[in-house]
Amino acid sequence: MSLLLVTLASPLVGAAMVLSLPGWDSHRLRRVALGSCCVSLWLTLALWACFDFAMLRPQFVGMFGGLGRLFSTIGTCFAADGLSLVFMVLTAFTLPVCLLLAWCHHAFVKQYCLSFLILEFLLFAVFCCFDLFVFYSPKSGLLGARALPCSIWGSRIRRIRAAYQFFLFTLFGSLIMLTGILLLFLQTGSLDYSFLTTCAFSEKRQTLLWLLFFTSFAVKVPMVPVHWLPEAHVEAPTAGSVILAGILLKLGAYGFLRFSIPLFPKASLFFSPLVTLCFIAVLYAALTTLRQTDLKKIIAYSSIGHMNVAIVGLFSFDIISVSGSVILLLAHGIVSPALFISIGVLYDRFKTRLCRYYSGSALWMPMFSTMLFLFSLANLSLPSTINFIGEFLVFMGTFDHNPFAAAIIATSLVSVGAYGLLVCARAAFGVPKQAFRTVCDLSRREFFICLPFRCNYFVLWPQAQHDREKTNTY
Repeated sequence: MSLLLVTLASPLVGAAMVLSLPGWDSHRLRRVALGSCCVSLWLTLALWACFDFAMLRPQFVGMFGGLGRLFSTIGTCFAADGLSLVFMVLTAFTLPVCLLLAWCHHAFVKQYCLSFLILEFLLFAVFCCFDLFVFYSPKSGLLGARALPCSIWGSRIRRIRAAYQFFLFTLFGSLIMLTGILLLFLQTGSLDYSFLTTCAFSEKRQTLLWLLFFTSFAVKVPMVPVHWLPEAHVEAPTAGSVILAGILLKLGAYGFLRFSIPLFPKASLFFSPLVTLCFIAVLYAALTTLRQTDLKKIIAYSSIGHMNVAIVGLFSFDIISVSGSVILLLAHGIVSPALFISIGVLYDRFKTRLCRYYSGSALWMPMFSTMLFLFSLANLSLPSTINFIGEFLVFMGTFDHNPFAAAIIATSLVSVGAYGLLVCARAAFGVPKQAFRTVCDLSRREFFICLPFRCNYFVLWPQAQHDREKTNTY
């Protein structure tokens, strides 16, 4: 059996083991779920070690037969290339953190572990499937798997509204994409990715299909005027915000890079001015963030800005900017969850996220303040961090094709430094408050959760990462 299929099945095995345990044994449930996620992480690292980056084709291929007589041409093909492998490793890295964040919570432990293990399986399936119908199925399954943590373990009474908002927006986008998939199947008779890349479509058909796919992926990013992200982040538990910022927001960019641009290249070039929506989103996020008082909303709007910068790099159609976009997506999947974890530490102690409540925590919580300061600098794209490498490559590639667009993005991202340092200044520095005197610093569990996210400061050889992403990506 292929190593990729073993990796894909490992979360399901863990979910079956969790399902067989009694609901009252929360200690064993957490350990089994965490052990399953650690095994998945080890297997994805083994995939990375065994992957031959010199081969310009997908590897670890696993095939299954057709889906009955009606859809006999639809098979299930799972494989890994340089692009999917990056996101699989990021997924396997994020899921154990999500389980550790709720280690001390005692409500619905069995359901919590099951939801995140199923979520891991669906994400693995999305990133390594090479059939459009099979890609659509786990992508749609993510709707319920992601809405449940927000609606059950959310922090406030508006969590049900946020879950419905997320579900309806993404369901609308998924149905539009399903229309495009059916049109592709009716025209070609197959949804195999390698076959579709060899098909030639007329300009009108490319335009129609590109718009259908674009609408679905734009909802996932999200782009203007879709505004479900801040509400979903604010109402979700810390683990929900981590998985949303770390992985789920990447599905839209992954869809653009995997399907929209390779399958419909002429339409992608024709509609590249639609990237104006990204400029609007970056400016909107920058200006709106400066008016926020909720720490989670500040980070959520920051995520919108960074994600839209990555989309601009993808549609610049330059190998440098595309590589920078993938690196920026990886960087966002590390830094943004780290910031949400930091805000979750404060919320667990004070049950509020308002900026005006916090001041001078550096005096009583030095380890926490140091971590928050380092993560804020990484979000600021400090040189020697992975964020800086990604944004610099995006600007280089974009400037060669559209200097005006690069200037707009660079100007708007100046405000990233303003609100990034503003969060750190309000939460860690200033006049010390006596309420912090009785609050403990990071616990051992919280410290070791935050520690791996410091890896964004140790990216000193970007050429190696660029070579890995280039494999099977362009």
